[in-house]
Amino acid sequence: MKVPSSRPVPIAISVLLLVGVLGGCMPTEAPAPVPTAVYPDTVWERIAVAETVGWSSDCLDDVRAQLEELSSSGMMVVAGGRVLFEYGDLEVVSYLASVRKSILAMLFGNYVADGTVDLDRTIGDVGITDHTPLLETERQATIRHLLQARSGVYLPASNAGDDLAYAPERGSQAPGTYYLYSNWDFNALGTAFEMTTGRNIFDALETDLAIPLGMRDFDRERHQKSGDLTRSIHPAYHMHLSTRDMARVGYLMLREGAWNGEQIIPRDWVRESVYLWTPRAEMNPERRRAGRLGYGYLWWIFDEDGQPPAFDGAYVGLGAVGQHLLVVPALDLVVAHKTVPGDGRRVTHDQFMDVADVLVTVCPLGN
Repeated sequence: MKVPSSRPVPIAISVLLLVGVLGGCMPTEAPAPVPTAVYPDTVWERIAVAETVGWSSDCLDDVRAQLEELSSSGMMVVAGGRVLFEYGDLEVVSYLASVRKSILAMLFGNYVADGTVDLDRTIGDVGITDHTPLLETERQATIRHLLQARSGVYLPASNAGDDLAYAPERGSQAPGTYYLYSNWDFNALGTAFEMTTGRNIFDALETDLAIPLGMRDFDRERHQKSGDLTRSIHPAYHMHLSTRDMARVGYLMLREGAWNGEQIIPRDWVRESVYLWTPRAEMNPERRRAGRLGYGYLWWIFDEDGQPPAFDGAYVGLGAVGQHLLVVPALDLVVAHKTVPGDGRRVTHDQFMDVADVLVTVCPLGN
């Protein structure tokens, strides 16, 4: 896949530019007013009657029945900035599993925008290494390649849960040419963040997201790095949030980095992060091409042939045993779903997607 080194121009923007050029041929109409975005204060506003905002209460009851058959600990659905649906304990704090990676992508935004981080700087130049020295070709991978899971470095990570078992021969793939979901990439990216910004990831999580978003259950002291450092020197940076605080993260993404009058993350960075850098047809191993998701910068992007229009532009953070953060711009919707790892609860990605399909394609009135 040939990808641009600069930020992409989304198709919608390209179309708007073309319309501007051809404006003399287009009918002129006053643009529809843009509704003022609603943001939560200490608590979220709640929608009393789903039908008043275009949703089916009966269908939401069906969603609740689905969840009762699963091991979900909590799910929160935000429509237009207000709570449409709640299930379970939204305050219990548990780890996010691999949704941590999507949040790390968010943290990069301000440091890329102000020039602190150069995405095209090589990891060799940054000083990234490991117990096994990197090959010269591997040293040419960039921070951008780590964000895309396209580094071409196939070394063991300090924690399990990736596709390293399906990796090609080491040194066989040039950086940027081959997607593989690898925790080495993601953990080394965490190290690169700290080396280039001079900040601890968890301190940045607190000051750059938790505080400005008004998270209610965030505990900085709970956040500690982990992993087997005899396998790799790059630890995992597991994060711990409640369902209701995770919903705030998703809503920030939905609003393209804006939060109640402030631009918390640059809008261009949000758009770049959820750009389809790896289409589904280029996912590896090959079994991933049978799914419905491609990949952006640590976010999974919906890219299914003939998918319902509501999923166009949608993306999701996925974590083990049931951690899910779904953003559906076409419906102005965010879904935060969690389990509590370690207590025997587990909801697979497919089970969550079954719930999401009902919520997104059946519950809106008129469908």
